Parts: sequence; structure tokens; C-alpha cells
Amino acid sequence: MSAKALHAIRRNSASRIAADGFAPRGLSTTVAVEKLRDMITSGELPPGSRITERAISDRLSLSRTPLREALKILESEELVVLEPHRGALVPLLSEEEVDEAMSVLMALEALAAPLVCSRMTPEQLAEIETLHARMVAHFEAGELLPYFTINQDIHRAIIDASGSHTVSRIYRRESGRIQRYRFAGNRDMARWRRAVYEHELILDALRQRDGELLKALLQAHLRSGWKVSRERLGETLPQAP
Repeated sequence: MSAKALHAIRRNSASRIAADGFAPRGLSTTVAVEKLRDMITSGELPPGSRITERAISDRLSLSRTPLREALKILESEELVVLEPHRGALVPLLSEEEVDEAMSVLMALEALAAPLVCSRMTPEQLAEIETLHARMVAHFEAGELLPYFTINQDIHRAIIDASGSHTVSRIYRRESGRIQRYRFAGNRDMARWRRAVYEHELILDALRQRDGELLKALLQAHLRSGWKVSRERLGETLPQAP
């Protein structure tokens, strides 16, 4: 490789580091983050469970280094807690904590809705429409986890279309922290089917750029989804001390 080419690679890497705030991570770390996040969201690693590095590294065919890097990323998302000399733990939130987070999400969506309808670009609407089509395809195939992942992507894309970086940042943190609790609601087939219909209405409101309608639909969607999730989780959600 020529000195000029090597310099270009280093310059591009430095630009990515400056833009993102950290160095690009290896593919194995990225895979580990995605796999562990899915295992936590689906309940395969339930709240309160301890993550054994050896068992997970063997299962995912990963060395310890990328796995530990992945756990640090998930800790920053509040999906795991790293305890000195004890490893990683999936935190167990109380019903009150999840209720509070849901209230924050509803408030943020209510704040964002009119901004989205006034600021959303045609490209952003097209992206949301594409995500919606993919989500419906996963629903029709009975693929719950891929469906839920794209469902969350849609909500984040809607919030991002508001143009408020502060709202987007807080929304991502809170929605990611409690998504494993919200996932439980879609295990109810009637709720899952209803959620798809509600997303159709939300998409229509976006197309019409009707901020008040979008606000009402988003809040009703979150409220009804959390009601079903809470009922299904039952006593597995502890009360605050």
C-alpha cells in the first residue's frame, strides 16, 4: 500500500473518531452488542439474571475481549450493570420505574408530534414508510423480535424527524432502557394485531401532517401497549421499595 493511500485511511479513521466520539469497533463487538441486546429484549436473558462471560462467549463464538467491549456499550445504554469482580447483571426495574419511563416517552412524543409534522422531510417520510412495510412483513411472517426491533426504529425515526437532538437523545435512552418490558405486550396476539393497525393510523397522520392527530395516536398507542405488557408481566415486576 502506498504512503498516500495509508495516509488517506488514517485521515478517514480520524474523521470518524472525531465525528462519533470513539474509535470504530470491530465487527465481532457489533455482533455481540446486537445479539446480547436481542437476548435481553426477548427475555432470554431476563431482568435480574447474571450474564456469565464464558457461557455467552461460547454460545456466540466470541472471544472475551469483544464480549467485554459489548457489555460496556450495553452498560452505557443501561441494559446491563457491570459489578466489580461479579460480572454483568441485567437490571430489574420496578413497575414504578417503568411507569415513569413510559410517562417520559409519552411526553416526548406529545412534544415532538407537531414538530414532526412541520419539519419532516419527504426523505424522512419515505424512510418511515419503508420501515413500516418491513415491520408489516415481519408481522405477517410471525417474526416477533424482528418486528419489534423495526417497530422501535419507526418510533425513533418519527422522533428524529422533529429535528430536536435533545428530544431524540432522551427518547433513545429511555425507550432502550425499558424495551424488554414493552416487548412482552406483543406476545399477546390480539395486542400485536392491534398495534399494527395503530401504526397504520400513525402513518396516515404523518402523511397528512396532522400534528394533533399524530400526538393523540402516539399517546394512545404507547398507553394501550404498556397496559397489556404490565398485565402479562404481572408479579415479575417488583414494586418500588
